Amino acid sequence: MDLRPVALGTSVTTYDPSRPTPAAIVSGEVAAHDAPHPLSVFDMFRIGIGPSSSHTVGPMRAGLAFTTELTTLKPPSHITIDLFGSLGATGRGHSTDRAVLLGLAGYDPETVDIETVESILPALASSGMLTLPSGTQVPLNIAEDVRFVPRTVLPYHVNALTITASDEDGATILERTYYSVGGGFVMIQTNDDPQNPEVSSLATSQAGVGIDVPAPHPFASGAQLLAACDASGLSIADLVRTNEEAVRPHETVNAYLDRIADTMFDCVDAGTSAAGILPGGLDVPRRARALASKLAERLTGTHVSTDEAGASSGASPADGVHSPGARAWVSTVADPMRAMDWVNLFALAVNEENAAGHRVVTAPTNGAAGVIPAVLGYLVTHCPETGSTPGVAAGPATEDGAVTPLAHIRMTADSSEDCSDDPTSPEACAARRRALVHDFLLAATAIGALIKTNASIAGAEVGCQGEVGSASAMAAAGLAQALGGTPQQVENAAEIAMEHSLGLTCDPVAGLVQVPCIERNAIAAVKAINAARMALWGDGRHTVSLDVVIETMRQTGNDMLSKYKETSEGGLAVNVVEC
Repeated sequence: MDLRPVALGTSVTTYDPSRPTPAAIVSGEVAAHDAPHPLSVFDMFRIGIGPSSSHTVGPMRAGLAFTTELTTLKPPSHITIDLFGSLGATGRGHSTDRAVLLGLAGYDPETVDIETVESILPALASSGMLTLPSGTQVPLNIAEDVRFVPRTVLPYHVNALTITASDEDGATILERTYYSVGGGFVMIQTNDDPQNPEVSSLATSQAGVGIDVPAPHPFASGAQLLAACDASGLSIADLVRTNEEAVRPHETVNAYLDRIADTMFDCVDAGTSAAGILPGGLDVPRRARALASKLAERLTGTHVSTDEAGASSGASPADGVHSPGARAWVSTVADPMRAMDWVNLFALAVNEENAAGHRVVTAPTNGAAGVIPAVLGYLVTHCPETGSTPGVAAGPATEDGAVTPLAHIRMTADSSEDCSDDPTSPEACAARRRALVHDFLLAATAIGALIKTNASIAGAEVGCQGEVGSASAMAAAGLAQALGGTPQQVENAAEIAMEHSLGLTCDPVAGLVQVPCIERNAIAAVKAINAARMALWGDGRHTVSLDVVIETMRQTGNDMLSKYKETSEGGLAVNVVEC
């Protein structure tokens, strides 16, 4: 489908009160230059469960919307779920069936506890009954009532699902078709013609807040963003904050930024604390816990052994456990590239949690959820601007063998804005760190909003260039901003990262967000750091603009064969033996 990019140089139009929620902007129903307000940090970063924003979070929200509407109608005797297109092709590997059922049971992806996530399918298999929020129990046979239909692609979007509730006579009580358009956003069809669908955006707890208020500094392209910064004298982060605070109180914005950052850090620590095999049948082992132990050993000189459960015990090198001598310098204080290993660790940890179906931040998608936390982890553990000491790399916590390397860094613990007059005090350092983390996320929001509205972040539409490539661009911009970059340097950093992600295909083996997805996040995180550093050495002038590279990504995605767009019918998905 045509994603309706904004024409370069097109002016932002005035507010139209008929404009719907952010999902309509993401889906292309509303062109970027027609939106009264750019996408918000509340739209770009959303908390949910893995392994996919489009295949898990979106369908779960659709199920919740359906069951909410159903509460006002006659209790059903039967419910069926049809998953079309990409949802049908890779829905099993992405746990789409489980996600819809969780939604129908009344759970929200932002708040559902992981024990419930992991227990619903076994409970359904044993009881054969789905309990709706009203208390009504509906017979449900997962094998027969959840139907995967990959060869049927509905015209509006490749990620479509239809949920049908019927009575004891087979008469339809309620039937709805939803489209998961990426990033957890959902559109609902409002007519009965599948060939000529009319849709509206599905509101969530955050969507629509402030979307009807014109932004003080509207922008729909990179050129407009830079022009707005020049006109206002604001940095990109400050400009985005001004737009945010036009519709929400300062404290609300800060609290959400704190929550997003802390959820990312929580996810890193959860991933480095866990061991075992990832679900899905590929028997992919978790690597983050073992890598954390090795990195802690190299940095401290104390060996930490781990068992399969992730338990650890300390030992000194004198106990006879030594790393190969030829690589004994790697990731020690003497290694000038040691930060890269920690960045890899942070990304692997998050994406292993995502693959396990645990809580992550959609940034901008679940499949790319590890990139921004990894670069943010680099910022708070290795950059002097946030309190790290050059040459020491004292940032990651290694006392416990790096089981929780970011446990000592939480924004909620740093949230006091009344700091000591001593700039070297822990309070002042924490306040600076918090401010820079906020700037990182705000600048990343601007870049993500441009990519979402002028191209796509959905692997099913444009391949992984729209997921991991977008995350890399957002992370590069965020880091460049936090390290003091000008608006032009921040835009350049995003452009470099996005330009060198063009053509990246989405070809998950067995439809699981594991191979190559987990490692791909780590590579993209390192790329983002490099892009930011390259941009910061320049003055912001460059040949290829961010607008051009976003449009190129959109065109590349449109030209890409469908087998490379989250269908698992091409690339690594067909060339890797699964058993």
